[in-house]
Amino acid sequence: MNHHEPIRDARQLGLPKMLILGLQHMFAMFGATVLVPILVQGYGLPLSIQTTLFFAGVGTLFFHVCTKLKVPAFLGSSFAYLGGFSAVAQLDSGIYANMTGEEKLPYALGGIVIAGLMYLVLAALIRLLGVRKVMRYLPPVVTGPIIILIGLSLAPSAINNASTNWWLALLSIAVVIAANIWGKGMIKIIPILLGVVIPYVVALATNQVDFSGMAAAELVGLQPFVLAKFDLTSILVMAPIAVAAMMEHIGDMSAISATVGENFIENPGLHRTLIGDGIATSLAGMFGGPANTTYGENTGVLELSQVFDPKVVRLAAVYAVVLSFSPKFAAVINSIPTAIIGGVSFILYGMISAIGVRNVVENRVDFTNSRNLIIAAVIMVCGLGFKIWGNNNEFSGLTFHVGGASVTLTSLAIAAIAGIALNAILPGKDYEFGTDVTKGRSGDFGRY
Repeated sequence: MNHHEPIRDARQLGLPKMLILGLQHMFAMFGATVLVPILVQGYGLPLSIQTTLFFAGVGTLFFHVCTKLKVPAFLGSSFAYLGGFSAVAQLDSGIYANMTGEEKLPYALGGIVIAGLMYLVLAALIRLLGVRKVMRYLPPVVTGPIIILIGLSLAPSAINNASTNWWLALLSIAVVIAANIWGKGMIKIIPILLGVVIPYVVALATNQVDFSGMAAAELVGLQPFVLAKFDLTSILVMAPIAVAAMMEHIGDMSAISATVGENFIENPGLHRTLIGDGIATSLAGMFGGPANTTYGENTGVLELSQVFDPKVVRLAAVYAVVLSFSPKFAAVINSIPTAIIGGVSFILYGMISAIGVRNVVENRVDFTNSRNLIIAAVIMVCGLGFKIWGNNNEFSGLTFHVGGASVTLTSLAIAAIAGIALNAILPGKDYEFGTDVTKGRSGDFGRY
């Protein structure tokens, strides 16, 4: 399939090949996109796989409309917000006392709606002030450590899940590593999917799969939509994560531009891609889906296939929407043993942290400069310290009482606020957006 000349109009390949290329994009995003609701269900919040797939497809199509049909990006579930879901699941004061996971889910979704709207604020600022002025307040010395914290705060849940069956979890880890490092072609692009499928087959062979939910599920059925509800504590859990997610978005846009050989940050413009991603995220949150984000997996497929036509990505979005109408299909995915999910998230959560490290390294953050050292140090201690100080309640932080309501600032929120504030106040900024040496691939969660 690897042509020397990239193909920018897939119609020249004919319809059958176009349909297959669309399928390849769907497979690339699939493993990670459905993994998010599975992990969130593990925290006790019933996020639906069907609804997730529906909004991945709809959000992608909406993003393409916002970006004048120019950017070949797929929007799948964002891992950045997992810590937020986990935090909301563990809230137990104020209105959250005695709530079930089902009752807490709408509040977590409300936080995602607000996080998506933060993209629109950044897009407006970029449109008004220009990208350089805005990005001065979000340099890698702030965003890198925040991304590191997102991964670290989730580590205990990976161990928890993996410990239900260590050999199955280790098999999953081994498959992901082998596919990623030694895989060729398509195998290298879908290691997460293989890390689920191969151990699942082994679990089937050794009678470790529970099929009870499958028989009852209909083949075709509507998605279980959930309406978002709003509460300040949940909003303060989710909204600061948007800082890291927006950096991921900017990294991804730079990566797709570098892959395709067109500058999408200038045309159609970073403000348009942010609006597309932000509204897709808010729309999903409003009706029961997780936050969306541009997927590095699909950038990998662009690189591999050398077909740069956004129409092919839109086909994958249509496939996702069609699949979302099958509860039977969702039940098959729900039958995956917890240990396999633990094994895959073992790598994924670590990778989120490692990408934060890479963000810092690629942008050559100078840690001999004590200003940078202080900012990173304060962010790391806030993020981990407040978590442990609150009895290690996954994402504990500071609780304030405003009027009659109690508001909890999570450890990640405190870290983000402290980092952005210190970076604004301390003299001696040494970062200029757009001058990095790596074609802008930093800050990107989804390279693998």
